[in-house]
Amino acid sequence: MSVSPTGLIDLRSDTVTKPTARMRSAMADAVVGDDVYGEDPTVTRLEEAAAERFGAQAALLCPSGTMCNQLWLRVLAPPGTEVVIESDAHIVNYEAGAGAMLGGVQFRTLAGQRGLLDPDDVVEALRPDVFPLTPTSLVCVENTHNRRGGSVYPVERLRALRKVTADAGVALYMDGARVLNAAAAHGVSPDTYGGLVDGLMFCVSKALSAPVGSLMVGTADGIAEAREWRRRYGGAMRQAGILAAAGLVALDEMVERLHEDHAHAQLLASAVADVHPAGIGPVETNIVTIEDVDAPALVAGLATHGVLAGAMSPRTARLVTHPDVSGKDCERAAEAVRSHLGRHPAVTAGGTHVDAFADRMGPSSDRAG
Repeated sequence: MSVSPTGLIDLRSDTVTKPTARMRSAMADAVVGDDVYGEDPTVTRLEEAAAERFGAQAALLCPSGTMCNQLWLRVLAPPGTEVVIESDAHIVNYEAGAGAMLGGVQFRTLAGQRGLLDPDDVVEALRPDVFPLTPTSLVCVENTHNRRGGSVYPVERLRALRKVTADAGVALYMDGARVLNAAAAHGVSPDTYGGLVDGLMFCVSKALSAPVGSLMVGTADGIAEAREWRRRYGGAMRQAGILAAAGLVALDEMVERLHEDHAHAQLLASAVADVHPAGIGPVETNIVTIEDVDAPALVAGLATHGVLAGAMSPRTARLVTHPDVSGKDCERAAEAVRSHLGRHPAVTAGGTHVDAFADRMGPSSDRAG
């Protein structure tokens, strides 16, 4: 576990994690080659380990989760087709319109309960391939769901969605940036998730602490096509084994400890419930969302206590636990939460104006975390 040199407790996102000492050592000693030629043995080991973990035929290392999502859209959703997706999904909100710009697809968004699609709603949203309709090619799920408090898809819900898509002849894709958190929270083997979708991606650069990298997993044909598009999108890397070495350590050493982050999130959620019970919903993984507050004011207030938080909207704040914050750190953060929320009432309808929120928060790359 690394320690912040500033002494701040950074709960903005699990993207802020630093590589562990073991990762740094493995990166320094990594055996590398030119991965574009298929000659980097460490990249190959990581891709094989990822595919095996999810019961898939193949995997592909990419620089980011967004690139993985966009490559899977390119592979699974032909240009001119429609993708059914939850309205608060990362692909819709935080990928700068890349699905339309790069993939030529349009999104049909559905409201989900805590970000989770209802199979009956999906059935109603599917469009046939009949001119001049825009045919549905793909249904996307996000597991865990970033903007909806790290919510987890129950396996039975995914099986129902799999049946809907199979019956309709469309693909099912999982944006699984934090899918290993989902697996840990619900006691699900990752290969169960892999067996229910046509493609999946996951990050090693969030709560697994690797500095860079996400992996696509799926069929051999799908990954082969994605490899070609990765080159077109500028994502092919040369001696990427230096990065892959950290990813291997992440899979070997960081997955089994995810329950610690989840326990720390429960500690923070309890602090919110003590003073603002209406503002906290179910917390399943490492993300705590706090509703009906002046989010920028809460962020500013916590900062005076040395706690960094994020504002997802004018009335929604977020705290995310990860390996670089300890139990004691979270206890201190919990007291700061109690102190601020105990002195500031909840926001009533119409609260902080969106324009004021944008002015106060400015651009934030964390919104893609």
